[in-house]
Parts: sequence; C-alpha cells; structure tokens
Amino acid sequence: MVKLIAIYRKPENIQEFDQHYSEIHTPLAKKMPGLIKLEINKIYGAPTGESDLCLIAEMYFENHDALMQALSSPEGRAAGKDLMGFAGKIVSMHFAEVL
Repeated sequence: MVKLIAIYRKPENIQEFDQHYSEIHTPLAKKMPGLIKLEINKIYGAPTGESDLCLIAEMYFENHDALMQALSSPEGRAAGKDLMGFAGKIVSMHFAEVL
C-alpha cells in the first residue's frame, strides 16, 4: 500500500482555509478513483510548543500505479487544480510506502 501525503503550513486565514478544505477540497479528493482511505489530521502543537503546520492529509492507494492513475484522472486533476488555487504556497506533497 502507498499513500500521498499533503502537509500544510499555517495559512494566513485559518478559518477560510478550514472552510474551503472541508466544503470544497475534501469532496473533490474523495472522488479520486482507487482511493482506499483519506485520513485528515489537524495539527494542534508540537513537543517544543507551537507548530508551523496546520494540517496533514494522507490518501491511501493499493499501489503506486493506482496512485498515479488517480492523480492523472479527471477527478485527480480537478483536486490538484483546486489545491494549487487555495493552498499552492503552503502545501508540500510526498509519496510514501506503508510498511
């Protein structure tokens, strides 16, 4: 199993970010073909105190091919376009293999 991990730094307007993420982006992402599970983690702090992160999202897929097909699908492209529009400056994306 593999996953696509999106790590979001704190946006300028957290309330606006949260609303867009839950009402628009999450429904788009959930339509991606082959998606097994979407796990959203709201960051509330760090061992050293405050964190500069806001949210971490993990999208699970059966394998690398399924992930790449999802990203290149119309649904994946729509989610990617939305992501770049509202969070392009604060998000980093990563591929990971579940061990």
